[in-house]
Amino acid sequence: MWGAGGFRGDEMKMLKSILLAGGALLACAAVAQAADLPTKKGAPVAPPNCYATFWTWLDSSAADCPLSYWGITFYGQVDVGGGYETNAARFNNAYPQGVQQLVSKQSHGGTWQGVPNGLSQSNIGVKWKEQIVPDWFFIGDVNFGFDLYSLQFANGPRSLEENNNLAQINQSANGDSSRAYGLINSRAYAGFSNTTLGSLTYGRHYAFSTDNDNLYDPFGGAYDFSLIGNSSTLGGGLGDTELARFNDSIRYLYADHNVRVGVLSQVGGWSAGNNSQYAVQGDVGFDWQGFSVDGVYSWAKDAVALSAWNALPPAPIAATTLKATIENVEGGQIAAKYKWDRFTAFGGWQIERLSDPSDLPAGVVTRDFNGGYLATYGTGSSATGGQGGFGAAGAFPVPKVLNLFWAGGRYAVLPNVDLAGAFYHVHQNDYLGTTEVAGVTCAANAKSAGGGYAPQGSASSKCAGNEDAVSGMVDWRPYKRLDVYGGVMVSKVTGGLANGFFVSSNVSTTAGLRFSF
Repeated sequence: MWGAGGFRGDEMKMLKSILLAGGALLACAAVAQAADLPTKKGAPVAPPNCYATFWTWLDSSAADCPLSYWGITFYGQVDVGGGYETNAARFNNAYPQGVQQLVSKQSHGGTWQGVPNGLSQSNIGVKWKEQIVPDWFFIGDVNFGFDLYSLQFANGPRSLEENNNLAQINQSANGDSSRAYGLINSRAYAGFSNTTLGSLTYGRHYAFSTDNDNLYDPFGGAYDFSLIGNSSTLGGGLGDTELARFNDSIRYLYADHNVRVGVLSQVGGWSAGNNSQYAVQGDVGFDWQGFSVDGVYSWAKDAVALSAWNALPPAPIAATTLKATIENVEGGQIAAKYKWDRFTAFGGWQIERLSDPSDLPAGVVTRDFNGGYLATYGTGSSATGGQGGFGAAGAFPVPKVLNLFWAGGRYAVLPNVDLAGAFYHVHQNDYLGTTEVAGVTCAANAKSAGGGYAPQGSASSKCAGNEDAVSGMVDWRPYKRLDVYGGVMVSKVTGGLANGFFVSSNVSTTAGLRFSF
């Protein structure tokens, strides 16, 4: 398993080399196609019309005119833009989103800034599908996300490490993420498929819930416009962002006759490089007369959620060590869409239940998580950096339950112009219990902002609260491989979900370009 720690010293040099090599491969693939090379082994064909000129290639889709040779396809996207936020968090080189479009604990003060990855994560990948015998294929996909502005691999834990021990007011955009592991921070799997039996693969996979959030979201999971795309904790991670991808895992998917049935199971625990001791997901879905629906059930034992210290951690914890919350996570998801003429309606509901872990040891433990990042956890007191700082009760005096709803639509005004809009709502229950701090209750304890940037929201993050986001966007495709987009997302938090925030709302406006190949 690749470790994120192994890339930290040379990430920029390595990524520059990869991008240069990728450019060379892209050029070679285009020349090969134009030179009448075969697109499949042993089957020479005439060059497709999309390679007649650069402009005809630009006006073809990646699906219609892929950079393929002998069953291997080179692909990717580059997404750049800029915008203004009424309450922004400074750009971070490693944070997958680059900036935080949703209101966050680091948000304060309006500013213009560069916004990478607005419509999708910039990425480069290679996939293959090679026939072995009739009806059987060897398949695989390896992909990594990056930031074109900094030429850094997308890496949530690294963004936490870079902000560790900084006062909250001085922190740049940061957050935990399943994106780590350098060259395979998106996915890396291989296996076999059969035209009727389905596919069986091993490696690092997207969770089914992550795939579904992208498929059933009006914005396709865009960081700048989608709450479920921007936050995998609330979205595809079903309560824990590190569960949005399964590292060492086996995935089976049957997809035929408009029916889908899938199972995804983790292999091994933390020692195998996984972000939980065990996790499993199941998916069932179907398509019928323009209507599509998928349902997911997910369970994870001793899953990890990382965070940074806002000040030096208590001794004897090292200054570079992050905090870890260990939790059992159970989740369910149902998502649907319906296409009628030029309009597509989208909607979904997720429920996420987080509780104390099955195997939390006594005392404080420090170990590697999520690609080589040291973090501490355990049942010690807050003075020793224990789980949640609340003694043996752990982080969840009673189970935490998050309910997420979304609804929206996408309308094709012209064949190459789409309008999209959506509303997202998250509700958190009151899971304070009676064990946190004497005298703290969730009734009538809201804090108001004082001079400057004073923390607001409820007196505890365990109190009930809500998060809402409303978004709108226009997507113009002057060429099939080029998106020109612009839009706005308004987000707001209240109650326990606003605890410790400097501000409770943010308006994020973004415009950008995305090139696909």
